[in-house]
Amino acid sequence: MSDNTPSSQDQSSSRTGLSEREQRDAVRNRYSAIAQAESESGCCEPQSSATTSSSCCDDSDAIASDSEQLGYTTDDIDAVTEGADMGLGCGNPTAIASLEHGHTVLDLGSGGGFDCFLAAQEIGPEGHVIGVDMTPEMVERARENIEKNDAANVEFRLGEIEHLPIADETIDVIISNCVINLSPDKSQVFTEAYRVLRPGGRLAISDVVMTAEIPEELRADPESVSGCVAGAASISDLESLLGEAGFEEVTVDPKDDSHEFIREWSADHDLEEYIVSATIEGRKPE
Repeated sequence: MSDNTPSSQDQSSSRTGLSEREQRDAVRNRYSAIAQAESESGCCEPQSSATTSSSCCDDSDAIASDSEQLGYTTDDIDAVTEGADMGLGCGNPTAIASLEHGHTVLDLGSGGGFDCFLAAQEIGPEGHVIGVDMTPEMVERARENIEKNDAANVEFRLGEIEHLPIADETIDVIISNCVINLSPDKSQVFTEAYRVLRPGGRLAISDVVMTAEIPEELRADPESVSGCVAGAASISDLESLLGEAGFEEVTVDPKDDSHEFIREWSADHDLEEYIVSATIEGRKPE
């Protein structure tokens, strides 16, 4: 191999046409606006023609319908009070997390807290859930939802998923829902995830993966980057990054039925030609 051949980390970090700072700013600005929006769904914001969330600016019934498409059951949706489910995911990570009573769970990019509150019900009062989000407005919104959901075993912390405000080897299971694609440094995300997991701990996330090269016009568009499109990594890159971080039993399982809702993310681009939702799992060795 030539010394000039980019590593999987380099390839992942340079996936978009934006600089790392531009990418972080685009993500932070988008989700800050979503968190602060004054609408029934809590997620209205101006949208470009590049990518449009299917549930943004819809009512709560529309968000519930979208959540069912992502794999949540009616019981899941009804179990959490309105305002936490913001219709921003691409799967249901709690469905693959195999949570047990007493587990300590970490949610990367916790948003309004929907997945955290579902996890909290599975692990019971003796367990603990920590949500980490980079957007102050989103963390504030999630904290307001704690009391609404009577979730004393849940807390939310402000922080970046590349630099987690979490002590070493304190987490049993890490979940995440369509967030890691937003990071400009996925290698660092998985390194941090490995650090905070206890030996034998698991990573169980839902995210989008790239199935064909994304057009330059989308890779350089901030709305596409922050809209869970341009930052998607390929399956092989993700497998390499997880392996380099130390994870074993790595699986990346694309969900072909996700084409239906991904198609609704843009009126101007056939995004299902480039990305698909997938479950991504790995385990830290005992």
